[in-house]
Amino acid sequence: MSDVPRSPRPDGSGVDGASRPALPNPSIEGPSGEVEHPAGSARIPGARRDGYTKLPTGPVGIEPVNVSGPVADDVAHDADWEPATGASAVDDTRLAPWALMAAIVALAASFFVGWGIPIAVVAVIASIMSLRRPVESRAIARWALVLGLCATVYSLGWLVWAGMQFERLG
Repeated sequence: MSDVPRSPRPDGSGVDGASRPALPNPSIEGPSGEVEHPAGSARIPGARRDGYTKLPTGPVGIEPVNVSGPVADDVAHDADWEPATGASAVDDTRLAPWALMAAIVALAASFFVGWGIPIAVVAVIASIMSLRRPVESRAIARWALVLGLCATVYSLGWLVWAGMQFERLG
């Protein structure tokens, strides 16, 4: 079925043969004198504007661009951008010993309580970070990772055991 109404026949009778009265033509009247059209009212969507009142962006300066920095083709001045020969370019900070110390403390704590797990997680993260750095001692970082993982397992064991004890009491 269609939503379109059936049109009457040219002889004035409806589709089913019954005659129907003709409908009057609709007309639209203008507003009465009491209705005011406010100035600056909203325009109809899609209506053309008379002109643009705002710029799409802010003013753009036309000053010349000053280029600074080394010239790629100039070989004589490449030494200006290199670090000084007397400066220490070696990174002396080490993370692996701190990770190993945190892992040992976490492992010692995990033998007695389960609350050493935050220290164990810090030790594992620090050991992974130190394994990714080229200046760190790989052996110390590996020991820190293994001991940190053992401390995490022992601490989780304590926490699971404590949870089972609370279920028996409650």
